[in-house]
Amino acid sequence: MLFSASGAMAQAVFGGSDAIGSIFDRQNKMFTELVNKKLDGKLKINFIAGEQLGSDMQVIEQMMGDSVQLYGDDFSWYANWVKDFNIVSWGFLFRDIDHVKAYIDSPLFKKAAEELRTKHNVRILAAAPGQARVLFATKPIKGLADLQGLKMRVPEIKTYLALWETLGTKPARVAWGETFLGLKTGVVEGAEGGISSAYSAKFHEAAKNVIKTNHVIIIGHIACSDKWFQKQSPEVQKVLVEAAEEVMRWHTETVLKEQESLLADMEKSGATVRAIETGPIQEKAVVAVDKLEAEGFWTKGLWKQIQDLK
Repeated sequence: MLFSASGAMAQAVFGGSDAIGSIFDRQNKMFTELVNKKLDGKLKINFIAGEQLGSDMQVIEQMMGDSVQLYGDDFSWYANWVKDFNIVSWGFLFRDIDHVKAYIDSPLFKKAAEELRTKHNVRILAAAPGQARVLFATKPIKGLADLQGLKMRVPEIKTYLALWETLGTKPARVAWGETFLGLKTGVVEGAEGGISSAYSAKFHEAAKNVIKTNHVIIIGHIACSDKWFQKQSPEVQKVLVEAAEEVMRWHTETVLKEQESLLADMEKSGATVRAIETGPIQEKAVVAVDKLEAEGFWTKGLWKQIQDLK
């Protein structure tokens, strides 16, 4: 049913937890506008920007419980519910954008996404390669040695924690919205994030050393409550999927255009942006894969299967 018993237009809540103006915020607004225009009079999506509905974890849990119908952001949060999605947060997993696309199109991704849908009520409408994650630090970082003992902000995803412990930092779990203040006050000395998201959150103003590690290529996505989706008419389902696919194509294209200009803007505002030799860092991350697979972070052999994708 698209209309309530009173005849009022059906509405859906779209939650997002990224900074206003970030690539995720813009993709979510674009999706909302597309769907509302195409389904004028049949369904209205209300996008709630920023962290008004809570953190990413909280919004996802609300979607799982059906009190929020849609969500769009960094795909890696689903590692908290589907074991094999832990791997998307592991450093230097993907070679480039095409490698990420190959993974999203693979049975490996589809199998884990189906587990997310059937066990946790989250349907992925569309996913696509996004931002590269880079490092922000309050002191110069020239290589692996400078990471040793660095007080590092990490998100509430155990793979990120394991990665930065492997690289020698001292990880601290600080909410995304509190990271700028944490860097400014010295609670943490380093943080990492997607270029667009971190720029919108002004990390470069609190930690003026920006290091192009590009250690993770983020997968962006738009998802919805599967129970809610199943209640919609075939017409509405088709519009939701097609709008999500269109927006995620825009997401990848926009990220590729913007990343270098955003780094240049960081430099203009006083930050020092540099590339470093990531070979030793990458080697340390790869050496740890066997240990993580033995500990059950993801299915044994999954890292190799993803590496073999063309």
